Amino acid sequence: MREFLVEITTTVPDGTAPAEVDRRRAAEAVRARELAAAGHLARLWRPVGELRSIGLWRAADERELHDEVLGTLPLRPWMTLTVTALEPHPNDPGQP
Repeated sequence: MREFLVEITTTVPDGTAPAEVDRRRAAEAVRARELAAAGHLARLWRPVGELRSIGLWRAADERELHDEVLGTLPLRPWMTLTVTALEPHPNDPGQP
């Protein structure tokens, strides 16, 4: 699997009922756990003082990442994504 750094900003549309926001956020937490268990979501961070998220995601390719992974997130219609494909660096201390 390839690795991708994904920056996510979620903007709730004006006029969205609070109950709908709560429903989607709860469903998002469930889906994130499922994607982590399947090996697609490796890490997820929130920069201090910001509302965006930064995650390390895994997929066979960028098509799978968008269509079968990120596209299945309940909050996806409200998300703006920046995806950066990653490759190992020869000096990465985490490489065997």
